[in-house]
Amino acid sequence: MSLQNVLITGGAGFIGSGLALYLVQQGHRVTVLDNLSEQIHGPEPEKNSPLYKAISGKVTFIKGTVTARTDWEKALADNEVIVHLAAETGTGQSMYQIEHYTQVNIGGTALLLDILANRKTAVKKVVIASSRAIYGEGKYISTEAGVVYPGHRAAVDMDAGRFEVTFPGTSAPLQLAATDEESKIHPSSVYGITKQNQEQMIMTVCPTLGIAPVAFRYQNVYGPGQSLTNPYTGILSIFSTLIRNRQPINIFEDGLESRDFVFIDDVIRATYLGITKEEANGQVFNVGTGVPTTVLEVAKGLIELYKQEVPVTVTGNYRLGDIRHNYADMHKIERLLGFRPAVSFREGLRRFTEWVTGQEVQASRYADSVAEMKAKGLMK
Repeated sequence: MSLQNVLITGGAGFIGSGLALYLVQQGHRVTVLDNLSEQIHGPEPEKNSPLYKAISGKVTFIKGTVTARTDWEKALADNEVIVHLAAETGTGQSMYQIEHYTQVNIGGTALLLDILANRKTAVKKVVIASSRAIYGEGKYISTEAGVVYPGHRAAVDMDAGRFEVTFPGTSAPLQLAATDEESKIHPSSVYGITKQNQEQMIMTVCPTLGIAPVAFRYQNVYGPGQSLTNPYTGILSIFSTLIRNRQPINIFEDGLESRDFVFIDDVIRATYLGITKEEANGQVFNVGTGVPTTVLEVAKGLIELYKQEVPVTVTGNYRLGDIRHNYADMHKIERLLGFRPAVSFREGLRRFTEWVTGQEVQASRYADSVAEMKAKGLMK
């Protein structure tokens, strides 16, 4: 299937801009629909955003929003593939901007599908950016109960410093396992719920229209180009900005909570395979490294590479809606698409910090975001 014309929603963002440039290099004609959100791009993005300037003149750019039917209709034009990345992404922020997250993530996707169902277009494939957040807590093995999927942690346990997950009817500690695509879906945040809804709508509706759906459940994506000003998402960026401002780092829980950090180049490569390979059609894939890394390891690695000592305090604070552990099982995407992540976390961290060092030091707004969450009762 030769699909040359690609629309990327959110195509001026971190993942989207990198994917847009890669597609252009491969000979595709790319259209980008993006609202140039100030939270991501900063003030006066047309003048100041490096991500926007990187794609300017190389793609057909439409400034607009996925919540407007007219913007969707303009952007669809003769595009054969839609890569739907546009979304609000802050897990904590989603717990109090509930209407907004629902309107953008669920409403924007519903609007796209409504247009595709009711008018003739050239669209043959839709690739949706899903998230590891739809899983909630990851997969665990119990010596007493086998494979289990723990529910949300109780505030009373975390108040007492008991951060590891438990499962009813078991007493022995649970062993963390890689989360595969068949694992239980039970998101613990509004953001996760909206990503689950997006994925399910795309995977359900598109086949009825003769359109091939593909869903990528991205793990924690990082790398050069990541926003250094957004205090609501991206732990590597948040910690980097604190370190460069010589401000202390507050580690939540006990610092041993872990995530699967996947480098931007690997994410772009995996997404490109989803666009171009028919084997991806109708499938849902994890995109990660298959390796869990603790938050404490992230902080120590960044401090080492920046060669800048700052106080690191493990406080026991926690955010409601946060999970304890999750890392991806990568067997399916390797088997069907031949994808293996090429960049280790250590190498990716080195590339990321080299890029950050060349950027202007940004003022940290992280304390403000923490104060906002505490005021909403979402941080303890």
